[in-house]
Amino acid sequence: MTPLQLTATRLHRQGIARPLAATVTDTIARLGAVQAQDYHAALWAVGLRTAGATEADVEAAIAGGQIVRTWPMRGTLHLVAATDVRWMLSLTAARTMALDAARQQREYGLDEQLAGRCAQMLARALEGGRCLTRSALYDVLEAAGIATGQQRGLQILGRLAQQGVLCQGPREGRQPTFTLLHEWAPQARELPREQALAELAQRYFHSRGPATVQDFAGWSGLTVTDARRGLQAVAQQLQKTSLEGRDYWFAADAESHTPAAVHLLPAFDEYLIAYKDRSAALDLAHARQVIGVNGLYSPVVVINGRVAATWKRAIDKDPVALELRPLRALNKTALRAIESCARRYGQFLGRTVRLDD
Repeated sequence: MTPLQLTATRLHRQGIARPLAATVTDTIARLGAVQAQDYHAALWAVGLRTAGATEADVEAAIAGGQIVRTWPMRGTLHLVAATDVRWMLSLTAARTMALDAARQQREYGLDEQLAGRCAQMLARALEGGRCLTRSALYDVLEAAGIATGQQRGLQILGRLAQQGVLCQGPREGRQPTFTLLHEWAPQARELPREQALAELAQRYFHSRGPATVQDFAGWSGLTVTDARRGLQAVAQQLQKTSLEGRDYWFAADAESHTPAAVHLLPAFDEYLIAYKDRSAALDLAHARQVIGVNGLYSPVVVINGRVAATWKRAIDKDPVALELRPLRALNKTALRAIESCARRYGQFLGRTVRLDD
């Protein structure tokens, strides 16, 4: 397999070159999880992979509880199918909490006893299907003498979400709300650990392959040992190929592809963030322009499998303005293709989009 074939297969398996599914919920289920700390970027990440989806469709699935925004992996917000959220939290969030426990106790005085006390208080405040904003939950804690300033409140809410007590609910204006996970996603399944490892590996390699076991470990937050166990459990469903001395695994039914020309991807898109080694898609010389020192991933334009530009939007303008920042020279054909992608993005938003290059 060549690097060009590698990126072409990833673009197809991820649902970028062609839609992954007909519904938002099916897209999320096939991907397993989609990084979502940037809310609007996550909406587009799901929308571009779903046939004919609009931003309103994705938000409706979140507001209706079909997909859940919470912290299953690496201490980072993701969108997860409601049926998968509990087993995924049990599998991946426990390691994140264990790695973070000493820091949380040292910097925030947050230990198991305090977390348990907070869980009881917030459960009483939220029971019966209530959804409250972060500030409202902070008020509940402050009234009980538990300080929430200096990021302590956010640490508390994140920990309770990783424990499966809370998750985010529908938005209230521009603010996320929080609700009780067992009430919001009563259909969420539990899986034995070995089955959960296999399930996560199956989702990852089927939707993001070709990928290495190190890619899977980095994306999931699992140890390499656990990542290998998950891979071994589903290896018979996969093909293996080699590139530059490394083994890559991908779905056995994957077809050979050439890259579709141009794609407009959001910040933190899985096309980059799902892999430990991004060299097939991103030139090292451009890495810092795409991935900041603070770990923030810019929205990008991908041409023939490789990142060719970054972009940003001015949503408060009419029409929405997309400012293009090329990383290399773009010819007229490429610019016309980017304009076509911008129109598709406009259809997703339900607004007119203008490309400013």
